Amino acid sequence: MSVVAVVDYGMGNLRSVAKAIEHVATDARVVVTSDPGVVAAADRVVVPGQGAMPDCMRELAAKGLRQAVIDAAAAKPFLGICIGLQMLFETSDEGNVAGLGVLTGKVLRFPDAETVAKGLKVPHMGWNEVAQAEAHPLWRDIPDGARFYFVHSYYVEPADPAAIAGSTIYGIPFTSAVARDNIFAVQFHPEKSAHAGLQLLGNFMRWKP
Repeated sequence: MSVVAVVDYGMGNLRSVAKAIEHVATDARVVVTSDPGVVAAADRVVVPGQGAMPDCMRELAAKGLRQAVIDAAAAKPFLGICIGLQMLFETSDEGNVAGLGVLTGKVLRFPDAETVAKGLKVPHMGWNEVAQAEAHPLWRDIPDGARFYFVHSYYVEPADPAAIAGSTIYGIPFTSAVARDNIFAVQFHPEKSAHAGLQLLGNFMRWKP
């Protein structure tokens, strides 16, 4: 039986993520865990997250999970969600904090002047379209331009354009999904994104990078 670890560092709606994965992968065992050893032994790893990046990075280190997440991102199917995407990068404007440095690039805040001028509010909260950059196994059977649910004030800016797997427009165009080798990470919340989100989670559970 395939084991998927949902990493628990105290910052995220972990149960809804776990339940969504259980719904699409009835033959898998989903473990919500803060044990680095369990993360290391799992076949697949999901890192969700909500809240402020400095708090998330601090809690990840305090629970001894930092290296386990870096190792998982290097070696097995890995899905990052929201802050779980942002933490993969080198630095964040939110608290001027360092990320894990798994991917090159930075995390930026939406520019207030541009969003306000367009009548938009920060945080970006609600449904929005994701334009797929190219074919990827996790986009399988998801239409280009499908809508997903977002809640965030910051977005990632990859240094390598080849890492961009999806983009969205909210006042400005921004990267909403990245992919590299065994890593796929999204700014939106698939567990809150109805059919398209469940399809993405199911694709992740079938993915063999």
